[in-house]
Amino acid sequence: MNPRDILKSFFGYNNFRPGQEEIIHSIISGKNVLLILPTGGGKSICYQIPALLSPTFAIVISPLIALMKDQVDSLNKQTESAAFINSTLNYSEIENVLRKLSSNQIKLLYLAPEKLDNIQFVERIKALNPSYLFVDEAHCISEWGHNFRPSYRKIKHFIEFTGIKNISAFTATATEDIRVDIIEQLGIPDAEI
Repeated sequence: MNPRDILKSFFGYNNFRPGQEEIIHSIISGKNVLLILPTGGGKSICYQIPALLSPTFAIVISPLIALMKDQVDSLNKQTESAAFINSTLNYSEIENVLRKLSSNQIKLLYLAPEKLDNIQFVERIKALNPSYLFVDEAHCISEWGHNFRPSYRKIKHFIEFTGIKNISAFTATATEDIRVDIIEQLGIPDAEI
């Protein structure tokens, strides 16, 4: 399958919005990206399609439980391809998600940034060899952003520990200071903006 096939089969669209296909090809080709698009501009498709095409799975760091659930529910309408791990799940539910990841049933794993505090959990994710790390609402990583979340500061340590090379960040708004801070906090100085 290619990005257009995924666009049609998973999302029901025949054509990409302006810029989406270029962004997806940049990510698939191994480039790191900082994407700034307004709310409703189609950011999520830009990371969901590379994840669905990946050899293993992608991690999506997201600060909002409701947003995770909405995106997972939407992606799973046809076939189960996404899951989330956050404070709403109990131990056996988390184990079930990890089992599905290890058998390549799940292509997108949405994580609350606070999960990165658990070293045993992080070690298990590392062993599963994720293909991509996508940081949604990336302005939360910046001390200059209005929604600063301290757990977002652990993402760089997670990247270093797991060795993930394909990292992209997504936000609807970012001043120049916030852009610079996101790139620095994630350790992706080569990111295409």
